[in-house]
Amino acid sequence: MRDKYKYIGPVYDFLSNLYSGKNIHHCKTAMLDVETVKPGDRILFAGVGHGRDAIRAAELGADVTVVDLSETMLRKFADALQTDAPNLKIRRVHGDIMKVDEVGQYDMVVANFFLNVFDEEMMVKVLEHLIQLGKADAKVVVGDFCYPTGNLLSRLFKKAYWYMAVFIFWLFANNAFHKIYNYPEHMQRLGLQVTTKKHFKLLNMDCYWSILGQKQA
Repeated sequence: MRDKYKYIGPVYDFLSNLYSGKNIHHCKTAMLDVETVKPGDRILFAGVGHGRDAIRAAELGADVTVVDLSETMLRKFADALQTDAPNLKIRRVHGDIMKVDEVGQYDMVVANFFLNVFDEEMMVKVLEHLIQLGKADAKVVVGDFCYPTGNLLSRLFKKAYWYMAVFIFWLFANNAFHKIYNYPEHMQRLGLQVTTKKHFKLLNMDCYWSILGQKQA
């Protein structure tokens, strides 16, 4: 199967830092702390990205699994793990997240900047599958571009900012080209209770958010 991130994967970290001024990194790790992650928790990361969020969870004592269809991204993650935390053991799965059948096995499922690669219909199916992978009271975390709110100028800026990013990944990785998703609405519609939202600003505007949802036991 063709690796969609063969060309953009090697510069993924550079592009994310250039585009967001480290906000993407902060967004990805926002919900990973001693309050939400306990030693021994099983945590699944869908789409590994730069992987610092997975490393953070493992440093907190979690049993971490990362799943990615891109061999390039998994190789980048392996390099980061070897450089930043060579003593940590993190399970790596090279495959389609929709084929992961470990239903009800995870204490937390994380989808950071992953759901935005799909068109809306497929995104909902993937999110529903991720929720099913969690235990009865599992936490589900989604970090991504923030749904446009505020005055007209603010909304226009956020939409333009998003469409520049989605165009690059559509062009170089063949990701879906679509509007910004309102993830909390989708999460609630699929039965999650949204408990926390954390926002991250660019030019004093909320451009990224991390959303924590919880399954109802």
